[in-house]
Amino acid sequence: MKVAFKLYATLSDYLPIEARQSNRLDLEVSPGTTPRDLMERYALPSRLCHLVLVNGVFVPPAERASRALVEGDVLAIWPPIAGG
Repeated sequence: MKVAFKLYATLSDYLPIEARQSNRLDLEVSPGTTPRDLMERYALPSRLCHLVLVNGVFVPPAERASRALVEGDVLAIWPPIAGG
């Protein structure tokens, strides 16, 4: 099944070079794949995965290993962001 995997800010460095400009990678994944599975596949440090959204809806840390992605989902991950 196809899902979109989007990484923002400093996390975009974990994407393949060809996907960094758009911050998006379209992936073919197995049914049952979770946000945690993709975080591990791309070696994202958990401490940097602050805001995890599926289709714009926040996925709390406790659900990231159990919430299965479905066809057409968009998984977006942001690191902690500071500003002022």
